[in-house]
Amino acid sequence: MTDKAAGTLLYLDGVNKAFDGFKAINNLSLVLEPGEMRAIIGPNGAGKTTMMDIITGKTKPDTGDVLFEGSTDLTRLDEAKIANLGIGRKFQKPTVFESHTVEDNIVLALKAKRGAFATLFHQTTKAEAARVDELLATTRLTDKRAMLAARLSHGQKQWLEIGMLLAQEPRLLLVDEPAAGMTDAETAETALLLKEIAKTQSVVVVEHDMTFVRDLGVKVTVLHEGSVLAEGSLDVVSSNPKVVEVYLGR
Repeated sequence: MTDKAAGTLLYLDGVNKAFDGFKAINNLSLVLEPGEMRAIIGPNGAGKTTMMDIITGKTKPDTGDVLFEGSTDLTRLDEAKIANLGIGRKFQKPTVFESHTVEDNIVLALKAKRGAFATLFHQTTKAEAARVDELLATTRLTDKRAMLAARLSHGQKQWLEIGMLLAQEPRLLLVDEPAAGMTDAETAETALLLKEIAKTQSVVVVEHDMTFVRDLGVKVTVLHEGSVLAEGSLDVVSSNPKVVEVYLGR
């Protein structure tokens, strides 16, 4: 392992991944500090999804270092072990238990070591009930707690799934296009929600909506052809001629 990764939360260096000769990830290097929120942007095919697949163990890189908390080699672990380490991922399409209430979705997601039989007869403790209340408040769903998840709007389902991930107490949250399909009001509220979450967890947000990225107000990494093209504030990367050429100018 490398000393350069010491003190980092997520460290990628020299990562490569090819599929049938196509280089999806090309010598990718990226560093995320503890407590940092980072926005990842780039054109379709830039490698954003493959990067998240590698971090979460869904895909193994051909070469390169992928380290969590400075020393844990994620390339040696499967998806379940990586999730248990504290890396949570939210996909673009929300997946919630639509036939259950909003509150039940959060309760079912709470981090606990219990089997199916124990879960069936589990009585929620005071501490768990307080945590559920906290997560419902964070995700703007307190007044929807008794509603079936199927009746939520698209944006509210996104919030509920984020709440379910937070119930697992992740140290790193990967969020894929959270603003997709949302109303303008929901998009603005989601930016506020993620900024609140970033006070206690590290967050990586992959997004196409530049207004949403600007609302986040965080460092931006631009991917192109599987590697980092530019990094900095949105204003800095937006003025980069290469970024304009391959992405923003389209």
